[in-house]
Amino acid sequence: MRIAVDLNRCQGYAQCAFLAPEVFAMHGEESLLYSPEADEEQREKVMQAAAACPVQAILVDTVDAPAEAVSGAR
Repeated sequence: MRIAVDLNRCQGYAQCAFLAPEVFAMHGEESLLYSPEADEEQREKVMQAAAACPVQAILVDTVDAPAEAVSGAR
């Protein structure tokens, strides 16, 4: 699953880091670090973290591109 965080919108509330510490972490008091690719085992925690974000800065894309689109096949 792919994750994107709008760092312009993120205010550093750290709810995501509390709920999914394997994926999100605070660096200092205001800077968020995160893994843009998370294992499927983390899905529930990541979805909870995205839902808990007060400014809705977390986007989770669970749909991967079809193999044909990636390889360029027609």
